[in-house]
Amino acid sequence: MARLERPGMSDAQKRELWDRWKAGESISEISRALGRPPGSIFTILKSNDGYVSPVRRRRSCHLTLAEREQISRGLARGDSMREIARTLGRAASTISREIARNKGPRRYRAVDAEDRAWDRARRPKPCLLAVNRQLRELVA
Repeated sequence: MARLERPGMSDAQKRELWDRWKAGESISEISRALGRPPGSIFTILKSNDGYVSPVRRRRSCHLTLAEREQISRGLARGDSMREIARTLGRAASTISREIARNKGPRRYRAVDAEDRAWDRARRPKPCLLAVNRQLRELVA
């Protein structure tokens, strides 16, 4: 299935970038070869500390973009969460939680939900003390 994402480099260009970087080419050489500004090349390299990141995969039990699209269409038609769950062959609680964590039934958008799911799955996550001021104050 095609990935829907923000405009940027294609997967083929990113692969070529990493191949060239691995071969020892400079950022300037890579940017000329790809027709991109050196800053965009640097940003991609810096985001991964200069290492090729492995291909991200989703577990089979997680919702797919196609299922999220069906949820979005069902909500637009006015279907209940149970009806949507039945058509997807999923538990109603799964659909309910998906909608709740992605702005609710009126503002749910499949592509945005997909982006947020990938962001939430990113590792490593910051520790609770780093993100929760009240918890930090209790410990200090």
